[in-house]
Amino acid sequence: MLTIDQATYDAIVAHAKRDHPDEACGIVAGPEGSDRPERFIEMINAAGSPTFYEFDSTDLLQLYKEMDANDEEPVIVYHSHTATEAYPSRTDIGLAMEPNAHYVLVSTRDHGNDDGPVEFRSYRIVDGNVTEEEINIVATLS
Repeated sequence: MLTIDQATYDAIVAHAKRDHPDEACGIVAGPEGSDRPERFIEMINAAGSPTFYEFDSTDLLQLYKEMDANDEEPVIVYHSHTATEAYPSRTDIGLAMEPNAHYVLVSTRDHGNDDGPVEFRSYRIVDGNVTEEEINIVATLS
């Protein structure tokens, strides 16, 4: 199960809506081994595409150096789908390299940049196997 605070949930959704019609992407880091998504990091989709996301390699390297220095790891790796459901594509599954991370997908297909609900789902992806998990949204992480 993914436990996420309301502010982080809201930040991920806002990023997905703002970048629509292109896919948004980012990471929420937390203390190593804690499974606590604490530090929201909005990334730029270097692909600039409505059907694909790609972290900028320089930005990603810098982020991993920061996380290493802070004893953090990626707890959530998120991106949006702009025209399809919030389910990992074959490309998404192939890119999933963090076995401990929650892979969050947000679909903005129904409302785009406008107000309205999004589809927000979380998965574990390990060795190509996709398992959907429950999401518990809390006011604050305790």
